[in-house]
Amino acid sequence: MLNTPWETGSDLYRKLVISALVTTALGILVAVVGAVTDQRTLVFTAIPIIVAGMVCHLAGMVVRSRDMRRRLKARR
Repeated sequence: MLNTPWETGSDLYRKLVISALVTTALGILVAVVGAVTDQRTLVFTAIPIIVAGMVCHLAGMVVRSRDMRRRLKARR
């Protein structure tokens, strides 16, 4: 068994990672569509969507480090 973050992560961590991936992908898709169709409003709308995906990603990292600290504390 590999000791990957996905296998050892909590359900909350997994949900945050999936939501970060989906939200960021949606933002990138909106930005690309806006760039191709030359609609600046779509491009500028994509920026907060991508930022929300990054915030979800950072929250997942915080949850993962919190879980790791709890695991290490339990070992002692």
